[in-house]
Formats: sequence, structure tokens, C-alpha cells
Amino acid sequence: MPIDQLLLFIAAGLLLNLTPGPDVLYIVSNALRGGARVGMVAALGITAGCFVHILAAAAGVSALMAASATAFTVLKWVGAAYLVYVGSRLLLSHPPSAIKLEAAGACSTGAGGQFDYQSIFLGGFWTNVLNPKVALFFLAFLPQFIAPTVENKPMAFLLLGLLFNFNGLWVNLGWALAAAWLAGRAGVVQRSMQWLDRLAGALFVTFGIKLALAQSPNT
Repeated sequence: MPIDQLLLFIAAGLLLNLTPGPDVLYIVSNALRGGARVGMVAALGITAGCFVHILAAAAGVSALMAASATAFTVLKWVGAAYLVYVGSRLLLSHPPSAIKLEAAGACSTGAGGQFDYQSIFLGGFWTNVLNPKVALFFLAFLPQFIAPTVENKPMAFLLLGLLFNFNGLWVNLGWALAAAWLAGRAGVVQRSMQWLDRLAGALFVTFGIKLALAQSPNT
């Protein structure tokens, strides 16, 4: 790939990763509740989920989903149900205390009020994996930067996907650090957490409904 094309690919990828969506919301909501470390774990979960889409797209699964209305519909409804579930739990969560912060899908805590990093990581992972639009995005975006003369297109697809995800990781970590900084400066965690939960929950439910109403790309 010519250097100008590579730079264009990197710039476009960074701009797309900066666009708010369910992934960014998950990272920000966790960082606001638990600080930079919790937000960074959420970001790593999102990034790990993105690897699944990259590998699936390189293997042709995304192409199958784009061509099959049934495959798209199944994953669409599973993803929508998960987003609505996370949003509903946030909407119904109890106000957090200084000892234990509770919110399903955002900043899960374990025994002694310690943050359950595994649950936070897995929540980010599934938030990304269960969104078919991410897979379709890779299918539509990456081929534009693969020359028709390239012989091993799956390998080119995989390498571009890995570069996109590597760059996106730093954007996601930036979201986590920015949200944690805001929480520390504004005292958001203790004073306004219930309202933040409600707002985040409403947005997750909105994303879920929007995903449920999305049309298959071949209709």
C-alpha cells in the first residue's frame, strides 16, 4: 500500500474510533464510576471483541452475514437484546455507596467492594462482539484499501484489521483516561452517579432499539 493510502487509512480509522457509540459509552460509563484503571479494562474488552470481527471478516463470515438476511437478523436480535439488557440494569440500579458501586454491565464489583475486572472486560467484549454493524463495517471499510492486484486478500484484510484495532486501542484508552479525569475533577462519581446511570442506561436501550430496527444490508 502506498504511504499516502496508509496514512489515509490510519486517519480514517482514528476518526471512526472517535465517533461515540455503544463501545465508547461502555468505556466512559465504567471510567466515570471506577476511574482510569476500570475504564482501561473496559477498553481492552472492547478491543478484544473487535479481534473477533476482524478474524471473522477475514474468514468470510462477515460476507456471509452481509449476504444472508437470516444470519444478520439472528446476530442483530442477540446484540439488541444484550444492549437493552445492559441499559435496563443501569436504569434500575440502586444509587452507589462509597463502599460498593453496583451496576450490571458497568463497573461490576466483587466481594469487599472490589471491582470485578473480569466482568468489566467481558462486558466490553460482548458489547462489541454482539454488534453485527461492527462486522459489516470491516467488510465495507477495509476492502477499499486493498488493491485488486493483491494475491492474498484474506491476509491483507487481516493485517489492515489488526492495524485498525491497534490504533483504535489508543483511542479507547484515551476515552477512559478523559472520563476518569472528568470524574476526578467534577466529583461525578459520588454526587451524580444515579443520573449518570440513568442517562447511560437510556442510551444503551436506545442503541439496542436502533440496532433491532436496522435493515439487513441485502434488503
